[in-house]
Amino acid sequence: MTILIKILQFIVSLSILVVIHELGHFLFAKLFKTRVEKFYLFFDPWFSLYKFKRGETEYGVGWVPLGGYVKISGMIDESMDTEQMNQPPQPWEFRSKKSWQRLLIMTGGVLFNFIFALMIYVMVLYSWGETYLPTASVKYGIVTDSTGYRLGLRNGDKIISVDNQHIENFSQILADVLLNDRRTIQVEREGEILNIEVTREYIQRVLKGEGMIEPRTPFGPFVVASFSKESPARNSGVQANDNLTGLDGNEFVWYDEFQAYMAAHKNEPVTMNILRNGEPVDITVTPTAAGFLGIVRNWSVDQIFELERINYGFFESVPAGIRKGFNTMGDYLKQFRLIFSKETKAYESLGGFITIGSIFPGVWDWQSFWTLTAFLSIILAIMNMLPIPALDGGHVMFLIFEVISGRKPSDRFLEYAQLTGMVLLFALLIYANGNDVVKLLRKFF
Repeated sequence: MTILIKILQFIVSLSILVVIHELGHFLFAKLFKTRVEKFYLFFDPWFSLYKFKRGETEYGVGWVPLGGYVKISGMIDESMDTEQMNQPPQPWEFRSKKSWQRLLIMTGGVLFNFIFALMIYVMVLYSWGETYLPTASVKYGIVTDSTGYRLGLRNGDKIISVDNQHIENFSQILADVLLNDRRTIQVEREGEILNIEVTREYIQRVLKGEGMIEPRTPFGPFVVASFSKESPARNSGVQANDNLTGLDGNEFVWYDEFQAYMAAHKNEPVTMNILRNGEPVDITVTPTAAGFLGIVRNWSVDQIFELERINYGFFESVPAGIRKGFNTMGDYLKQFRLIFSKETKAYESLGGFITIGSIFPGVWDWQSFWTLTAFLSIILAIMNMLPIPALDGGHVMFLIFEVISGRKPSDRFLEYAQLTGMVLLFALLIYANGNDVVKLLRKFF
């Protein structure tokens, strides 16, 4: 059910963004009296799932969920309609319009996606405000993994600053290290301030999903709230509301100590020391191959840490939402430096539809849905402006060349460029989704 909810959210979000993007092209085309032959959500090779015609435009839903398109008369696009291009130009065609009009038609989708993202951020901040965990509130220090240990971090370290600059929002620390080329992390350990140097190896591993930095939490009270689908604990007699006090007679102060103990006893029977209605009960359980008992504890982050909440009135949410949108765009642009860097090798972690879909939560939460949709809208806008033929940015690149040089590229050249761009995009699509498949195979095998 969790996977289905993720998939549904991804499809709904993608559909909204595709319609908004194509609407931008459509409205600018109509503004300049350019004929739009088709307006489609998803692609429709050979047949469509649904269609109707109103005026000169056919509207429909295709069966290949890889985006969408508007087919504008007199324009070389993914339809590769060369027959139309061999006919004399007509006044209602794209190629007959002035260069600045064609430029606005081509950038309309990107413009609409970015404006839509800003509107969503305004709406989200006005409706739900903003809640975050201040770095100063992480009173028990951090938890990291073996990659963090190799860097020099230790469980229990309190992060003071990054490059001697305080980061207010704890969840932004790792992003700041990655995106702003930080060189050092200052931590407090047993009353002493230490300077940890950030290495390229650490950046590479973080981009692969390692090197996590999370708030350290106490082990207890560990009250069993529910069970996972595969639950050796439930099968062995553990009940909801049982209070787990330790394993094999070992008591834990921190939750990460419990996790480390379980990781060291995969597939080995462990004795769960439990308090049930105030009475001690010992139950022997054999964990899963991954070292899990299949229990979920009853706790939330706001029970342990003091969160900061900012509420916005409508007129406050507008500048705050716009600022958030521009900051998000800036952070995403910085990621391109990492993707194309030989040192970080971020291209090895490039993901496709599975990676994108996995960022949605396993339960339907409107705040998360709209926040992620705004983020994806910005990604869609930026990706479409890449100067690759077949993308909006490729068309814009040729239009700018025309404006500067006064010469329009030939239709034959544009046809070859469009075909080349489509090949590059399909290759990128195969590579990104191939990475997803490899990650899944490594996870299960």
